[in-house]
Amino acid sequence: MDKGRVAVITGNDAIAKGAIAAGMRFFAGYPITPASEISHYCAENLPKYGGKFIQMEDEIGSMAAIIGASMAGAKSMTSTSGPGFSLMQENLGFAIMAEVPCVVVDVMRFGPSQGVATVPAQADVMQARWGTHGDHPSITLALSTVKEAYELTIRAFNLAEKYRTPVILLSDATLSQMSEKIELPDPGTLEIIDRKIATVDPEQFQPYEDDGSGICPFAPYGSGYIWYTTGIVHDETGFPATSDPDKLAIQIDRLYDKINHNLEDIVQVEEYLTEDAEVILVAYGSVARAALATADTARREGIKVGVVKPVTIWPFPEQAIKKVREKAKTILVCEMNHGQLYWKVREVVEGKAQIAFLGQYNGKLIKPEKILAAIKEVTVGVC
Repeated sequence: MDKGRVAVITGNDAIAKGAIAAGMRFFAGYPITPASEISHYCAENLPKYGGKFIQMEDEIGSMAAIIGASMAGAKSMTSTSGPGFSLMQENLGFAIMAEVPCVVVDVMRFGPSQGVATVPAQADVMQARWGTHGDHPSITLALSTVKEAYELTIRAFNLAEKYRTPVILLSDATLSQMSEKIELPDPGTLEIIDRKIATVDPEQFQPYEDDGSGICPFAPYGSGYIWYTTGIVHDETGFPATSDPDKLAIQIDRLYDKINHNLEDIVQVEEYLTEDAEVILVAYGSVARAALATADTARREGIKVGVVKPVTIWPFPEQAIKKVREKAKTILVCEMNHGQLYWKVREVVEGKAQIAFLGQYNGKLIKPEKILAAIKEVTVGVC
């Protein structure tokens, strides 16, 4: 499959290619701009690899379908944009509680409600963390290049399979529609992780029994194991544990612990010119591209600027921010929204550096010139 060749492809096609390379063999989705090309690619190409594509009646059904396929053992994915992501939240909560590995791609567009379908935004960041109700962890990745669209889709599947949890992949209207040249690696060189499968006799199988790792072995439906699945808080048997307060707490703790105890493996963050930086730009997704260009321009003008680019948005890369807050005088958060990740950065900075926010929410990309002007404005008398 695309062995070691250079290709000029869109972000959406790179996501679909990455999913198939990761072993995705079931896709269910409903058309929505600007994510529809992912469905188009999967509809045409997934059957070539023995996979199944289904166009569902809506996004609620799409999320339900990938949960069912995953429980039968197939690596599964759906894609959508903000309005559809909203509809998926109830079933996303079920997947979190039932510990069903799957990948959900949200190609962010302007909102709320229908918003504007054809322009980018980054306003689904908090929805990716808290869109479904209740206490729960979230693994969310944000891509900023077409190359990352391919690579992070594979990583999303690996994390979903390894930790038995849904993983959310955030793109945006610009990144998914743009084309870039990338080198597609030989599939034989890729690290592909599959879920841990139960090996005990079916009569002894407890679907949510912790084997000591916090991640329960999985038994696909149809493989000879019979077990009960519910969205209600349950014990190791899978049956509801609503009358036992201790078991209620144990289940929620385990959902968090399997993520929080593996932050070094899960959290991915990139730093650029941060060692001597007096100004740190925190940016992700397509805005990170402008931030990186701005750092180079600012350096030529004698302003020591560095960039912290969260690739993993959730869990939030707190340690990276804590490291730079000790040396930088100013931290400037740049986002295409009214301020979402800014509040998390501010919380972690804890007043140890000046913090500022550059938000833009008019459907246009933030340009390097605007970031540079903001740097000069907020650093007057500071640097």
